[in-house]
Amino acid sequence: MGGVGRDTESAGRRVMWALYAAGFTTAFGAHGIAASLGGASAGAVTSVLVLGGLLALYDGAEVVLKPLFGALADRVGARPVLLGGLVAFAGASALYVLVDDAGMLWAARLGQGAAASAFSPAASAMVSRLNPVTRQGRAFGGYGAAKSIGYTLGPLLGGVLVWAAGLRLLFGVLACLALAVAAWAARTVPPVPPLPRRRQTVADLVRRLTEPGFLRPTGALAAATAALSAGVGFLPVSGKAADLGPLVTGAAVSLLAGVAALVQPRTGRALDGGRLTTAAGLRGGLLLAASGLVFAVLPGLPGMLGAAILIGAGTGLITPLGFAALATATPRERLGQTMGAAELGRELGDAGGPLLVGGVAAAATLSWGFGALAGVIALPVLLAALMPRRDGPAER
Repeated sequence: MGGVGRDTESAGRRVMWALYAAGFTTAFGAHGIAASLGGASAGAVTSVLVLGGLLALYDGAEVVLKPLFGALADRVGARPVLLGGLVAFAGASALYVLVDDAGMLWAARLGQGAAASAFSPAASAMVSRLNPVTRQGRAFGGYGAAKSIGYTLGPLLGGVLVWAAGLRLLFGVLACLALAVAAWAARTVPPVPPLPRRRQTVADLVRRLTEPGFLRPTGALAAATAALSAGVGFLPVSGKAADLGPLVTGAAVSLLAGVAALVQPRTGRALDGGRLTTAAGLRGGLLLAASGLVFAVLPGLPGMLGAAILIGAGTGLITPLGFAALATATPRERLGQTMGAAELGRELGDAGGPLLVGGVAAAATLSWGFGALAGVIALPVLLAALMPRRDGPAER
């Protein structure tokens, strides 16, 4: 019996690692290309305006399509949406490998964003469906860590590949990676059939997506992503102003994502073991992220390193707790829809954080920009602390 149990546990780990690989793929693809487009050949990226458009194209596709593909995963099952998205990502990446021109680069980037919009929420839904309630924290901790590793390695390996043989090599590697993960998932991930669903009206959907059980974790996820993207985008600017070289600033950005990757599995285990509650962890994560942005105001290397560590730790706390809270509060038959909507919230944070910092910095200074975002992130925690407590059931 013990051998059977170990075999079952080993098979379960293989399934989860395949889903983690899907999370790694979307993160590596997003940041690997985004960080490398600026160094592409003049024939592909001819101006800053073109660069901005190519960056926005991927994110715009995700904002529009993630909720739709999440709902589709609930209707037809998450596994076919996951596999179809990975294969489509490989195909979109191969377009630019086969035809090296500016128009095909735009088409490939749009296709990658649309494909990632399919397999990202489907993978999140399957992470939840394939794990009991008592292991949601561990499951999402591992999934978030895999994505953080993708965010860390994407700019580094992407830059090496583009330096070695140009942008087409990076797209080719992404095509092969997506196909390999699709084959792995097809072999190991079991079918997860859609569950019977009660008819849902638009009013029902709006009511569910405006409940505190959805808004609080989604808002925290958006805030964490805002801090992360602002740190990745603007810490190098602070480093340059302090006469720190690109190697130092790049290491600081990698440290941010690396800390997030280390913290997330530990956070998930603490949640499942009852050593951490969702409410306390989200509050702590928001305060850590806000503190990191305040640290970014400090000049020189200490400010950069402190900011990277604190923002990474805050993101590492919030991400598994937020997704585990959403998974446990959502009817199982609506997980895809919820994960897609939550991913939309994260995308808005991903865009909104840098916009706020950049807008305030343009009107004042970068320090004021960091401070403004820190205030926005910390404000809900401070307001909640000032509100009178109401007795209620203990939060997980």
